[in-house]
Amino acid sequence: MNSLQIIDTLLKENNGVLQTSDAVSAGLSRTVIGLLVKSGKLERIAQGQYIRPNEMPDELLLLQLRSSKIVFSHETALFLHDLAERTPSSHSLTIPSNHKLSPVLSEGCKIYYVKPELHSLGLCSIKSKMGNDVIAYDAERTICDILRSRNRIDGQTLATAMRSYSVRKHQDWSKLREFAESFSVTRLLRQYLEVLT
Repeated sequence: MNSLQIIDTLLKENNGVLQTSDAVSAGLSRTVIGLLVKSGKLERIAQGQYIRPNEMPDELLLLQLRSSKIVFSHETALFLHDLAERTPSSHSLTIPSNHKLSPVLSEGCKIYYVKPELHSLGLCSIKSKMGNDVIAYDAERTICDILRSRNRIDGQTLATAMRSYSVRKHQDWSKLREFAESFSVTRLLRQYLEVLT
């Protein structure tokens, strides 16, 4: 198999994104990748990440590939769960409070920190709007997150999310109550739900 065939295979296996580490593991050198970029057969989109030229990258997938600690949350999770009316202007990410993201990675993102023991609560795999699997918080955790962070969330976004959740087909009210207790937003949740009913 020649270099281009290896690259094509890796791109297909990884949702159109080539990572330097994968290419090196497959026996390609960094020099070969550099030559492919120079010749226009690959396009560098971030450090260690490449796509085919003229392809539209999935920003959520690219962010997720750069750090295993990233979980899409708040406005981004609302959008992924169809609980928002509009696309968020920046991506919302939650990471454990004992970790930091590099300035390059966090640029243009809203970063939320949470205690390490609460970081994995409500994790789910969900399709991005481009069809790739990404890690986000489930709808119940997301509702609790936006209540907890209501001072950083647009009031209309919060109201829309609460209304959308209350009429969606798949709700888990017991999980929502459990998460509300974990994040100390039970009273707030009750207030919002009383307004909706």
